[in-house]
Amino acid sequence: MFRNILVPFDLFNHSIRSFKVAIDIAKKYQSKITLLTCLEGDAWHHKYYDSRADKELIKKQRKVTQKHLEKLESIAEKNDISFKSQILTSESVVNDIVTFAKSRKHDLVVIGSHGRTGVDKLLLGSVANGVSQKTKCPVLIVK
Repeated sequence: MFRNILVPFDLFNHSIRSFKVAIDIAKKYQSKITLLTCLEGDAWHHKYYDSRADKELIKKQRKVTQKHLEKLESIAEKNDISFKSQILTSESVVNDIVTFAKSRKHDLVVIGSHGRTGVDKLLLGSVANGVSQKTKCPVLIVK
């Protein structure tokens, strides 16, 4: 049923939980898992902002992310799950996740949610909600 699972990964506990859920699903359906990390620079900068700082921030984020992905890859290998990872530099995380899922023909997205409500959700938005609204394949939101 689910052959190609996409797991957006942002280093927070909720995305680690979503990865573990994806592992369980992948075992059941002999699925492949792809972890996608979208790195953003300083989203609050203005037109006079020095873009060199963004490049340095992205470089540091990529290095930290790669270490986490290596740990998750070993978990997938121990469970005999086919695993790939991709790191993108992103200006719109929701759009990049949706586009990636569509272009690689993923048939399930397993995404973690911070569980924000009220003003926090209004101000910060919800990547999980945006992905679930815009993607055509099923989305499992893990809290």
